[in-house]
Amino acid sequence: MPGDEVIALHPAESGMQLGRALLHALHNAGISVLYQDRELKTVWARNMRAPWASDTADGNGILPAAQIDRIGAAKRDVIASGNPQRLEISVPAEDGFRWFQVWVDADHGDGGTVQGVVTTMVETTDQKRREQTLTTLLREVSHRSKNLLAIIQSIATQTGRYSDGIADFLTRFRGRLQSLASSQDLVTSSNWRGAALRELVSGQVGRNGVDPSHGLRFRGANPYLNPNAALHIGLAMHELAVNSVSYGALSRPDGFVEVTTDLNAAAGGPALSLTWAEIVPASDIEHSQKRFGSVALERVVPASLNGTATLELMPGRLEYRLVVPHGNFETE
Repeated sequence: MPGDEVIALHPAESGMQLGRALLHALHNAGISVLYQDRELKTVWARNMRAPWASDTADGNGILPAAQIDRIGAAKRDVIASGNPQRLEISVPAEDGFRWFQVWVDADHGDGGTVQGVVTTMVETTDQKRREQTLTTLLREVSHRSKNLLAIIQSIATQTGRYSDGIADFLTRFRGRLQSLASSQDLVTSSNWRGAALRELVSGQVGRNGVDPSHGLRFRGANPYLNPNAALHIGLAMHELAVNSVSYGALSRPDGFVEVTTDLNAAAGGPALSLTWAEIVPASDIEHSQKRFGSVALERVVPASLNGTATLELMPGRLEYRLVVPHGNFETE
């Protein structure tokens, strides 16, 4: 272009500069290159780091014998056929394995004969670990999705069994799905670790138009529930909250529920004991005894957590007690 100045370099100087630039590029990219003749004698090597410092000796940082044999066989095949080979190899390391892509290419002379082989080695450990992590995450998502669908199926079945009609079913089913979604949001926001019990209970009470700061009195331990426990205990809290807002203590402006938790010694670690208690008008004490709420509270939730539960409907009082084994939560 007009105005551009072209600087001519001496061929030898240009070649040296190109060589230095390529050496820097190899070093910065972590690429090792080895050139060998037809007898696999090393002619030159560049940027050879462990484990490529030697591919024939024994010692720390050197390739395992099995990998040396694989690469050697590939080189001999390239010399014989002239066709390139590509290998993926792994090398034991302190934190697992290091992974490498290895390309073996023939160096053809002017007449087309193979004069030697060029072996290029690139470490792909970070990429491989990302792929393995992604595969693990996808399997975990698949597993959790199946669990979630099983829970939804159970909710649909039990809701249908104890509903008075399609309208009643839809109202109850939507509420339970929304409860499940609320608990799932807590689990997802924690990167699938789970949810703190107090936050879970408060969220389920608050979803029903109750200010937890006035309507909920939470006392005791606040363990971190694993995802499965968070979803099922969240469902139990939803059933209790809905019943309380409709017929119990939370149906009155000055009403409140008490949730107390204790960690009790048990085989395999401390067990969580959770108690929901509230004052219920005598006229409504029997309302939920044969509804899905009591089935979920006494059967579905404890069975899903390998725990136990009791729902007591006493004159003027409702009390639900759930005992959960240690495998469902963390105390730290």
